[in-house]
Amino acid sequence: MINVNGNIVPASQAYLSPTNRGFTYGDSVFETLRLTSGKILFWEDHYFRLMASMRILRMEIPMNFTMEFLMEQVLETAKQAFPKENSIKVRINVYRNEGGLYSPEDNTVSFVITAQKLDADFYLHNSVNYEVELFKDYYMNSGLLSTIKTNNKVLHVLAGIFAKENGYNNCLLLNENKMVVEALNGNLFLVSGKTIKTPPITDGCLRGIIRKQLIKIILQMPDYAIEESSISPFELQKAEELFITNVVTGIQSITKYRKKEFNTDVAKELTTKLNIKIRLG
Repeated sequence: MINVNGNIVPASQAYLSPTNRGFTYGDSVFETLRLTSGKILFWEDHYFRLMASMRILRMEIPMNFTMEFLMEQVLETAKQAFPKENSIKVRINVYRNEGGLYSPEDNTVSFVITAQKLDADFYLHNSVNYEVELFKDYYMNSGLLSTIKTNNKVLHVLAGIFAKENGYNNCLLLNENKMVVEALNGNLFLVSGKTIKTPPITDGCLRGIIRKQLIKIILQMPDYAIEESSISPFELQKAEELFITNVVTGIQSITKYRKKEFNTDVAKELTTKLNIKIRLG
């Protein structure tokens, strides 16, 4: 089942025009959500990030795009798509309505909501072999547009092809200053001694929802210090631990980068704390 502007229909009946601006120009923003037992995890953070993304792209936010309205649309879509599933991945796509070329005729928007079932009801720490490599063919820009979730993901697609062709599980992306920004599908954290680092938003990394939650958690851990600072490629092989975060997976440990193998202890501890935070609401 797919929700198109509030109408939930079978996927076979969902239709987007070939002149849809999200398709023809990538003129669209999106949020990926995780639902557990009928609850959207970190919904307030997702909602305000979506609103901020729309404002940055100069989209007109409809009067009915309240937190309550969109939450209702998400929950109803998930319920009709998978009525017996506890854990569901939902994606909200908001696109500027068609009309015009590079310059749109107006800034009004429409939305599509899709759902996909997940296997686990809570975050599981996955410590299986997970190898990454730097993607150096193209670079991300460290500007504001890189920090929001738009449909312009060609760089990520090319990096994903590079990873697949070379037998890697993921790639780490660089910005124009040759600093490590993020992975294909999430934010990067590095552990060195008692310091945990993650690239700053000013380097062009996504304003990740789990990134934000983990920073709050780490600030409450007396044994560790958190830094939002640039990470050079040279630091990767000196680190004791690397991990990737996103709202669907939670925390994914990196076990190998080139000849260096990494621990996974901090990621395991943070996964436990993240699940506790979710249960406590």
